Amino acid sequence: MSRNKKLVIILLLAAVLIAAIPFFALRGASFGGTDDAASELVEEISPDYEPWTAPVLENAIGGELPGEVESLLFCVQTGIGVGVIAFFIGRFYERKKLGKSGEDL
Repeated sequence: MSRNKKLVIILLLAAVLIAAIPFFALRGASFGGTDDAASELVEEISPDYEPWTAPVLENAIGGELPGEVESLLFCVQTGIGVGVIAFFIGRFYERKKLGKSGEDL
């Protein structure tokens, strides 16, 4: 077996373990978001507090967004951010590779 095959197998096993160990180790754990934690803390500190604003999309559609739509919007936002960062990293890499200061790029 070649060295590359061994490395690929080891990395695949490591990826499976990274995914599987927390799955079994955290069985029964509850995961809440930071929004929930912040809301609970505000209610604990000041029980009579009323929010002075509401989410824009919830007002537009007249209710709460489904979880799948929230996840989709989050993924789209993440993809756009990664695209912008990758674009600038690519520009800086090419600028360095060409040995130019970037005036004509």
